[in-house]
Amino acid sequence: QVQLVESGGGLVQAGGSLRLSCAASGSRFSINTMGWYRQAPGKQRELVATITSGGTINYADSVKGQFTISRDNAKNTVFLQMNSLKPEDTAVYYCNAVAVSISIPRRTLSIWGQGTQVTVSS
Repeated sequence: QVQLVESGGGLVQAGGSLRLSCAASGSRFSINTMGWYRQAPGKQRELVATITSGGTINYADSVKGQFTISRDNAKNTVFLQMNSLKPEDTAVYYCNAVAVSISIPRRTLSIWGQGTQVTVSS
């Protein structure tokens, strides 16, 4: 199986920066798309950004120009650099990875991390 371990959340003042990391571990699977989602209190989980193994990136309109997603394929690790943070960025941030089994028949799994809290104070 595949497991995700997130780190980097915390409390920051408005205008500050945080960098989230998420490392995928597990044998017999190839990691394809990795990404970040967030869920604020009382709201649904929403996409923040995704990046494929080939480097194709997709951002939510709300974070374009503010957040940067990157990836280290050799380490199956995805990063989210968050700058100019605002109180409305406060949420639990979840890492997601799409993993495909190496063996036949192929299995595709969508794996979620445990979530890391990001709190931005005004």
